[in-house]
This record gives sequence, structure tokens and C-alpha cells, in this order.
Amino acid sequence: MSALVFDCDGVLADTERHGHLPAFNQTFREFGLPVQWSEEEYGRRLAIGGGKERMASLLTPEFVAAAGLPTDPDEQAAEIAKWHKRKTAIYTEMVAAGRLPPRPGIARIIGAAQDAGWTLAVASTSAELAVRAILDYAVGPERAARFALVLAGDVVEHKKPAPDIYLLALERLAVPPAGVLVVEDSRNGLLAATAAGLRCLMTVNGYTEDEDSSEAILVVSSLGDPDGEKATIIANRSAARPGAYVTLADLEACLAS
Repeated sequence: MSALVFDCDGVLADTERHGHLPAFNQTFREFGLPVQWSEEEYGRRLAIGGGKERMASLLTPEFVAAAGLPTDPDEQAAEIAKWHKRKTAIYTEMVAAGRLPPRPGIARIIGAAQDAGWTLAVASTSAELAVRAILDYAVGPERAARFALVLAGDVVEHKKPAPDIYLLALERLAVPPAGVLVVEDSRNGLLAATAAGLRCLMTVNGYTEDEDSSEAILVVSSLGDPDGEKATIIANRSAARPGAYVTLADLEACLAS
């Protein structure tokens, strides 16, 4: 049995720049917080796995004082939970409005893998509601319902680059590591996958294209589509020989390598 495990943000859709960033900034405005992240600053915050964790990184003594926030850690955690709940709602509304189209090749490769009998899953640090919204929009509710597993948010204690979420996926899917290919877009995700003993294909984006991807078995600009955006091969350490777009046969070759 073969399994394909997708990250969400930057893999299923180009969500970071056009979805999460504006949702964070709208949340900050609504709560009267003295911060707006630029694209460059948000790129640096992406090194922190998880939305609540990125929000928590704001809580320097100076920021807490300027924002009039409590100093008690439990009260701060409660505030962050409120911010994050609102941010997730804003983001989910953006997805439902069709403002975050799926990345090239995602719907095609998911359909092909499901039709071929592969087991599919998602493993993401984003909130589950947001992940399911993206998945539904990217492939449609019928295809989304056929995913064997969706792991998201706080389902594990340690987020990427820790391997916990992929180790949990292996446990839940009951598939040997040799039969699993992970699709990620960032170094944090790549490190998480490889630390769990899994092969990883990377589909990079504007935020991650310059990150070290030396552990990935195949690195592409996107999965590509025959009648749409073409894939650029950035690095290939597999037996796959993708052309203008990545096929299911290429994924099989990645596993066979």
C-alpha cells in the first residue's frame, strides 16, 4: 500500500501570503494590537510552527505593555486563543469566498492517487477548521471526504520541525514508512518528515524557494498541470523523470528510489 501525506499551507494552496498574513493583520486591527506584519516580517515568523505560536512570539515585555495585555502567562494564553479563533474565522471566510485557489497540480494528483487506490492524508500545524476548508475547496467535498486522515493544529505537543505529527500519521495510517511520500513546501516540514523516516517531495513557493532542501528526494516549483502552470525541476535525487508536470508515476518512482 502507498500513502501520500500533504502539508496544507503552501502545498494545497498558496495560503501564507494571500491568506494567513492578511487574516493575522485583520485580527490585530480588530483587537487593537499595535502590530501589522509586512510580507518580509511574516516570512521570518514562518520559521515558527503554528499560528498561536507565531502570535505568542509578539509577547515581549514591551509589546505586552504597549498593548495593555496581562502579564500572567495563563491570561496571555487565553488572549492568544481568542485572537487565533478570530483569525481562523477570517481565514476560513476567505477560503469559502474562493480567494485562495489551489496550487497547480494538486487536484489532478489527488484525483489520480485516489483513483489508483493510494491512501491520502493531511498533516498540518494549521487549525483543523482552516485545513478542512482548504481541502474542500481544493479538491471538492467528495474527494476531501475520501482522505483517510486529517491531522491539524494542536493534535501533537511538538510542532514541525519536530517529527511528531508524521509519527502520529504513520501510527494512525498503519502504513510502513517505505510506502509513504510526504509533500511539503518548507524546510520545517521537510525536517519533520525526514526525522520520521519518510521521503519528502517539496513544492516550494516564494517564501521557501531559497530554503535548504537537500534532504528532499524531489524539489519542484509546483506539481504543474498539462494545460496550466508548468513545473520547474529544482533538484531531483529520485528515479522520477518529470516533464512539464509531476505525474503519479513520478511519485511512485520517488518511493521506489
